[in-house]
Amino acid sequence: MSEFVTGVTFGGSEWTPAYVTDINQKTCIGCGRCFKVCPRDVFDLVEKADVLDADDFDDDYGDFEDDDDNSMVMSIKNKLDCIGCEACSKVCPKSCFTHEHKQAA
Repeated sequence: MSEFVTGVTFGGSEWTPAYVTDINQKTCIGCGRCFKVCPRDVFDLVEKADVLDADDFDDDYGDFEDDDDNSMVMSIKNKLDCIGCEACSKVCPKSCFTHEHKQAA
């Protein structure tokens, strides 16, 4: 028996899901690709200023306190709904995601 939770594809191949555990909001550009591809409503876009200190804001996007444009970043809304497909990581242009395998009971 595997030490991790495993699944089986339609073709019968075994695979080990890796569940999202963290998003690096400092590098997230708020593109929303992960949000669009996630089948389980795991993510939510939030204002960058609400989750990061001004010192952590990436200078490539300007000073968010004086900007009329609200910069957004992704956050984990429903971590327990993740099915471990890793689609979010596959579409993320900034490699913001951390995933872990779940220990089998």
